[in-house]
Amino acid sequence: MKYVRSERPRISLTFTAVLAVAAIAAIPLTAVLAQNRTAPFTVTETGQGFDRLQDAVNAIGDARGTIAIAPGRYPQCAVQERGFVSFLAVEPGSVVFDGVSCEGKAALVLRGEGAEVSGIIFENMRVPDFNGSGIRLEKSNLTVAESWFRDSQQGILTHNDPEASLVIDRSTFSRLGTCEGGGGCAHSIYTGEYGELRVTRSRFEEGRGGHYVKTRGITVAIASNSFDDSRGRATNYMIDLSAGSGGQITNNWFVQGADKENYSTFIAVAPEAQWHSSAELQVAGNDARFATGVDRNAVFVRDWSGDMLGIGENALDRRLTAFARQ
Repeated sequence: MKYVRSERPRISLTFTAVLAVAAIAAIPLTAVLAQNRTAPFTVTETGQGFDRLQDAVNAIGDARGTIAIAPGRYPQCAVQERGFVSFLAVEPGSVVFDGVSCEGKAALVLRGEGAEVSGIIFENMRVPDFNGSGIRLEKSNLTVAESWFRDSQQGILTHNDPEASLVIDRSTFSRLGTCEGGGGCAHSIYTGEYGELRVTRSRFEEGRGGHYVKTRGITVAIASNSFDDSRGRATNYMIDLSAGSGGQITNNWFVQGADKENYSTFIAVAPEAQWHSSAELQVAGNDARFATGVDRNAVFVRDWSGDMLGIGENALDRRLTAFARQ
């Protein structure tokens, strides 16, 4: 296949560090000092404690509030209908939402005025339609920090909201994805037509089907992440910009494993539709290779849109074609 390299310079690590810092909104850690120690869920603004997460969410109502969550494993879920809610683990990594989904969707179903999630583990989310997720985002902005999504059908799944953004920083996505359902595959992250998807300083590993990141978003900023597919099973693309996207994919580390449903491409641009221009999409400063013992050829960036002129400088395995138009 014919390919073209662009003359765009390598994106600097300094630039990426600035991007990653800016990506995450500050979640007020001082709020945990007000936590009611007798209850697992405390609305820090009022000091009210609750045994059920849903009751804490309901207590915030139309307001903006923070729920401080005590360490523990919780077979619970919650639906946010209104307001702006911050779900904050008092000790990052000590809070686990395990195996219980609301509305047959997710541990957290979010359709209020916005939300933040920090320090929480989501695991074992499975539902009959194979879309069981840690978080189902149905509208508005969401910021996720220092959280772990594992051993589920999907990590984060969204509806469409072209005016909103999904920001993920310093989080891990492990053993996610499946193509068992009749409605298509599930993925580690799967967004509808969101205004922006920003993923920084996060890790994707051991996929169990589908893609690691699939988005129909208008703009992406995917920077300083690791995509380790060396122990993946029946996985597909590392990144799928299904309907085309602008923005950047910079300074990430990719390793493609042996067990692939589709090994032809690492990053796919507009393979399903061309809703958004990809003419200004920058792909630079990335490192991509195959796992030890894998002997094959593939394309690093494959463009179905026809918008892209090429990509910037990346450190690629010699068996990888840098850029190809489909």
